Amino acid sequence: MSSVETEFDQLQEALERGGVSAALDRLAEYLRENKKFHELFEALKMKARYALGLPLTYSDAGDELDESTRTKLEDGLIEACRDVGTALLREGAIREGWMYLRPVGDRAAAAIELAKLEANEDNLDALIEVALHEGVDPKRGYGLVLEHHGTCNAITTYESVVVRQSTAAQQAAAGLLVEHVHRELLATVRADIAQQQGSEPPEATLKELVADRDWLFGEHSYHLDTTHLASTVRFSRLLDDEAQLRLALDLTAYGRRLSSQFQYQGDQPFADIYPSHALYLGALLGEDVDAAIEYFRERAEALDPREHGGLPVEAYVQLLDRLGNYELAIDALLNFVQKQPDATSQAVPLMLELSQKAGNYDKLKAFCRNHEDILGFATATLCSAGTQS
Repeated sequence: MSSVETEFDQLQEALERGGVSAALDRLAEYLRENKKFHELFEALKMKARYALGLPLTYSDAGDELDESTRTKLEDGLIEACRDVGTALLREGAIREGWMYLRPVGDRAAAAIELAKLEANEDNLDALIEVALHEGVDPKRGYGLVLEHHGTCNAITTYESVVVRQSTAAQQAAAGLLVEHVHRELLATVRADIAQQQGSEPPEATLKELVADRDWLFGEHSYHLDTTHLASTVRFSRLLDDEAQLRLALDLTAYGRRLSSQFQYQGDQPFADIYPSHALYLGALLGEDVDAAIEYFRERAEALDPREHGGLPVEAYVQLLDRLGNYELAIDALLNFVQKQPDATSQAVPLMLELSQKAGNYDKLKAFCRNHEDILGFATATLCSAGTQS
């Protein structure tokens, strides 16, 4: 007698001995042992229905059920998704596993399971797809892109995928990119110096290495794709990790020495990419703070938003925010809205956030009153009352 036929008998015995519930348990056990996970999902769905007194093959939307029963049914189906999705991931079926886990919404649990899987030729694309594109573990997914597909692909991926994800995901990706590019550039510059001078240089940073070596920077000389360098420095504005900020600042020290043909133009207020980013990143590290504030204030006030959009003001406000100068940031936003009334609706939520940090809602309340924004005024007033209670 085959094992399948034996299983039929065992299923029948379970039914006779313990009823439908026991038979469903035996069915689920058999399917799990034999890794028939799609069939297991159907068995678990039947268990969830049976537990609620519903037909085993119930497939309606549940609109006719009372709220308590409908909620229990939904919870049972979600648990079935979790069970099968996790089992599939543990078997290395990444896309199939995530298909079941997506409705569960527990990305943290899925990330834990993904972390147990070693990347290889067979699963690399699936790992990147689920970890990065599906947002399960953006840092790991981006790290895999960087490691296996190179800097150019990683930068393209950042601009097409990562920028649409959370700030935390963008920071994680930007940090990995900065570390990768700095490590690569530092090694290349050190190798060039060692070859030219006949010994390893003692300096530890790019800034120190390039300070007194003008010969490193001929008209056509560079040690790393200069478009990659410029993009990496651009992305680094999001960083908040001190060590990574210092690496990014170090990259600007190298970039500033490049020939003029490699000094690419960025968007205002970062038109001169390396000097402007050196000011911005340095200020975040507590260096030349007043000079940075003055530079970005002047750019925010002088540049016409009809031509340059909101980035000059955005950069100035974000810098003030990160430096803890919330009142000045609110003033900058108020000044911008006077020039660009269409931006009022976008400015109010940010002013509310800054007011919360400052612990002072007076400017926001006055602004909302003047602009007949009753919702904004009420929100600011109630938040203000909450801080005083």
